[in-house]
Amino acid sequence: MPESLAADPFIVLFVLLFLGIMAAAAIYDLVTYTIPHFAPVLLTGMFIIFAVWQGLSWPVLIDHTGVGIAMLIAGWALFAFGLMGGGDVKLFAATSLWMGWGGIVNYLIMFSICGGVLALVLLLFRRLPLPVRLSGHGWVAVLHNKEQGVPYGIALTIGALLAWPDILTLPSL
Repeated sequence: MPESLAADPFIVLFVLLFLGIMAAAAIYDLVTYTIPHFAPVLLTGMFIIFAVWQGLSWPVLIDHTGVGIAMLIAGWALFAFGLMGGGDVKLFAATSLWMGWGGIVNYLIMFSICGGVLALVLLLFRRLPLPVRLSGHGWVAVLHNKEQGVPYGIALTIGALLAWPDILTLPSL
């Protein structure tokens, strides 16, 4: 992140809001296996406000918008094959909007690794018997169910944290 951006308290506010929304989406996904509509909507709206406030150039806006649309299309394909949920696709596209082409490869790598680790952890967790005191928590029992998928909102959030240096890489400010 350029030095001028790192010192700006409004940039810090946007980053904290971004991470807070992502964390809320991850927790919601963990507990309910859904990602609320407000998360991608807020992330997209925040990006628009950020872009106007920063006076981003047209090439930068096209760069970030292009990656958001491309990842939405890729997400639709993954959804069609049953590899990703609808909420995950929307969250992925909204997060990718913030990454731009300069940061998307790092984000893809990070969230893919996190998704793989999460899937392995869930496979191991689901092979073990569920302790009685945890079975009383409905969401834990659902998470333990072998028929359930993987709440990828968690991997998307952790991937965004690990791709941190690329979140607001904005060339030509």
